Amino acid sequence: MPKMPLADSGLHVDSLLAHGGGGHDAATGAVVPPIQTATTFVRDENYELVSATHLYSRDDNALYQKTEGLIAALEGGAESRLFASGMAAIAAITRLVRPGGTLLVQSGIYWGTTLFLRKLCARNNVALVEAGTSDLEVFLEEISVTRPDLVWLEVPSNPFLQVADIRSIAERCSQVGAVSCVDATAATPLILKPLALGADLVMHSATKVLNGHSDLLGGVVTSRDAGSEAWAFIKEERKLAGAVLGSFEAWLLLRSLRTLSLRVERMNENTRKLSTFLDAHPKVETVLYPGLVSHPQHELAKSMMTGGFGSLLSVQVNGGKEEALRVAGALDLFQRATSLGGTESLVEHRFTIEGANSAIPQNLLRLSVGIEHSDDQIADFDQALARL
Repeated sequence: MPKMPLADSGLHVDSLLAHGGGGHDAATGAVVPPIQTATTFVRDENYELVSATHLYSRDDNALYQKTEGLIAALEGGAESRLFASGMAAIAAITRLVRPGGTLLVQSGIYWGTTLFLRKLCARNNVALVEAGTSDLEVFLEEISVTRPDLVWLEVPSNPFLQVADIRSIAERCSQVGAVSCVDATAATPLILKPLALGADLVMHSATKVLNGHSDLLGGVVTSRDAGSEAWAFIKEERKLAGAVLGSFEAWLLLRSLRTLSLRVERMNENTRKLSTFLDAHPKVETVLYPGLVSHPQHELAKSMMTGGFGSLLSVQVNGGKEEALRVAGALDLFQRATSLGGTESLVEHRFTIEGANSAIPQNLLRLSVGIEHSDDQIADFDQALARL
């Protein structure tokens, strides 16, 4: 009798991840899956495919399917699809909105997403509405009035760490026929499951915590309903537009997912300790982190998130741009670099990245908290803040 796939075995998610979503390779007994580099697959003398599921590697790749199956299981979703980057995944989803349609996007989210959506909508005659989610009733009314084709949320948001009420927003979207999508990159599926809260789609920049080693670009989208019109479109976009991962990148991602539980556990605990330290520091104006009781959406975050609140936080130091850059420049353990979710801790001065046209406070530093010892992370910030 064939063995049950691990994804269907009822194992704890930690065990599922540790085995990369499946046991050994049936053909060789290898405990690590092989990398298939072929781009095309042969047919027999009757021109039938030798393998019915392998025609061309843009869509037919065993490593994609194994990794997608694991992520879909983590999300509690029906199906997943990998993309060449997080932005490639976002592009495929937002092309659901046809010319003349409307896209409602949460304001104050990742600048790369906002900038892309502004340019995309301007080029394609799509009405773009940007609205904050901190006042839930106002946002729900915006959905009812504009009746958008797609509503885009980011939970928690980057870099303001706002937490939108996914349940309520997804319900209103369903009432008006809008597709709801949540970018949950900063949370990971181990902390936040938007599909269980009613969202139609969830996406992640796999470049970030899912991979966690700062060595590949990737994106992934998961659907709650494998038979929806929106999902059929996204799958076709991935296949026909060809924004796919390479086999080696898919292998790296699957390898990294094996340690996801351990990394997320350590990063969450480190972030909790660092945010508490910074929140009490006299040279810190504000700490933006939903795990703090002082966060305006702390109770909402608790109702949706389990096992922590993520490893992304922002801190506003006393002063302005000069003081923020002085602190960033004095850090030793925290490396000054863009991105988040890696094993190493990073600090970024977002105003420098986004420029004067953004709404980012000049004294804001965005932190990606890694897996180093928490005492070292705290000591690094303590000595840097002493420069103020």
